[in-house]
Amino acid sequence: MQPKTATQLRFYKKFLADNYGLNFERYADVHQWSINALDQFWESIATYFDIFFDTPYANVLVRGKNFWETKWFVGSRLSYAQHIFKQYHPTRLAVIYQNELGDYEEINWNQLVSKVYFFQQKLIKSGVKKGDYVVCYGINSPETAAAFLATNALGAIWSSCSPDFGTAAVCDRFAQLNPKVLFAHKTYPYNGKIHACQEKISTICNQIPSINTTIFLDEHASFNDTKVAVNELRLTPVDFSAPIWVLFSSGTTGKPKAIVHGTGQMLLEHLKALVLHQDVTKGDRYFWYSTTGWMMWNYALSSLLCGATLCIYQGAPTCPDSDSLWRFAVKAQIHHFGGGAVYFQQQMGHSTDFLKTADFKSLRTIGSTGSPLSADTCRKLQQQFPSAQIVSLSGGTDVCTAFVGGHPELPVHPGEIQCAMLGAAVEVWNDSGTAIVDEPGELVLTQPLLSMPIYLLHDDDFTQYQKSYFDKYKTVWNHGDWAKLTPNGGMIIYGRSDATLNRHGVRIGTAELYDALNNLPEVEDGLIIHLSDDVQDKLLLFLQLLQPVADADIKKHIRTHCSPRHVPDFIYRVSEIPYTISGKKVEVPIKRLLMGASLSEVVSLDSLRNPDAMRWFEQFSLHSK
Repeated sequence: MQPKTATQLRFYKKFLADNYGLNFERYADVHQWSINALDQFWESIATYFDIFFDTPYANVLVRGKNFWETKWFVGSRLSYAQHIFKQYHPTRLAVIYQNELGDYEEINWNQLVSKVYFFQQKLIKSGVKKGDYVVCYGINSPETAAAFLATNALGAIWSSCSPDFGTAAVCDRFAQLNPKVLFAHKTYPYNGKIHACQEKISTICNQIPSINTTIFLDEHASFNDTKVAVNELRLTPVDFSAPIWVLFSSGTTGKPKAIVHGTGQMLLEHLKALVLHQDVTKGDRYFWYSTTGWMMWNYALSSLLCGATLCIYQGAPTCPDSDSLWRFAVKAQIHHFGGGAVYFQQQMGHSTDFLKTADFKSLRTIGSTGSPLSADTCRKLQQQFPSAQIVSLSGGTDVCTAFVGGHPELPVHPGEIQCAMLGAAVEVWNDSGTAIVDEPGELVLTQPLLSMPIYLLHDDDFTQYQKSYFDKYKTVWNHGDWAKLTPNGGMIIYGRSDATLNRHGVRIGTAELYDALNNLPEVEDGLIIHLSDDVQDKLLLFLQLLQPVADADIKKHIRTHCSPRHVPDFIYRVSEIPYTISGKKVEVPIKRLLMGASLSEVVSLDSLRNPDAMRWFEQFSLHSK
């Protein structure tokens, strides 16, 4: 694919030249300015996107001794929802929705406004006011998006969990918030079945006594509400750094970490990321397959800020068939199609008749995140969709955005993420704290990032905050990713640092080994665990196979494509690899399990997509002791 020239990033660069006298030819120069002059950069973003401050700011940036003491747009007040409804257009679609049953709906802005007003009135009657918590145990659907906007417009704080979470996992999260209102779906279709949630909803309400009202979203799924005007909505301004939502860590070890993000921070960060880095424009149709329990739900919803149409698919991504999401992309004429790297790996493993013959002329970008996108999968996506740009992102729930991501004008190198995002001071450091290029190390941020958590809930002295992000280097944010900065300014993510394979002085990321396994037609999935302490040094490989393959062939393949030092000592066949609900392999908890910890110590089964797979590893650990 040829790099584009007429892009939103190009328009922004012209804006900088016209208004600030800043002329940049190379992206590296724009990026360096964005991190050297954080105050000027973020002020330019606020101006470029015409951010309306109900109360103006006194200072863009006031630094503290520590990253978390940084203050942004001090003294200002604004409303996220107001900027959503600034994009109101009487003839443009706001949402396009389809579920796996084939139900398809197009919702215009008038309908969305009316539904938000309807939910807002219910919240007001339930006593919800600015600063209160409202939670949702529901599916990704238009009425869920409307419930969020109604909550946010009142200045209340949102948090959501997908209904595939078990009640223990939900209560572990929501009980920390003492919410007033619960939005919920009583039933939902998934993978060919209708799942009932009434009993689980009752359990949640019984265990969280602060919930005084439950609103069943299924009963309000129709968008034929009495029409109201946008100016009838109550749009409550809040402090720039007032909480917008609470996201939770995966909960694979102990109680999930409650991560609180700021309102203005998310508004500016998501506009920057979606418009400048993914080239989302007014009238585009934006889709990212997600559940309400993954940060990509929040991220995708912000496409409405850009004047785009939010596209939603509810159900299993391969139900009723493996082409379900692609059929939706064609029918809805989607311009930006996003999903998890594992999904694309599985899809590009075989080409269906539909993929070979369908017209994907609308597709401009294909976005991938959740885990590293392999070079092989990237190449296959480029071959399948030659007119679309492959945009790989890496960031996380902690910042609800990406540190490194796409660039509409730079070439795509398979296996690499194109660039560090504007405003993100990304470097790779070795263990001694020295910045390195073209060799693996720890991904760090050397300057405060706008979308860092404003705080972690119930962490008043920031002890947990420091332990989570500043334990290794003290003065810079350490994200816990094992990565390499390439000479051309790109980034390769190898996986989590605490899951890397450090064998005989040679350290590689698990993603490198998984990439090699992806090239074996017999292998569907795999998990590699390095057990290393004073008495053992073993590499254990667990394989989910499509057809039999000899251990010797597996080892030869890894020796050739990875490293002789990372050939597994033992290979085991499993029926399934465990994943979190958000689609990440459960590496570290399994490592801890195999090192002697109990199942209850390492993981909450309610946080897993396939908990039975984890039970297999529990039995394996017991029999291997």
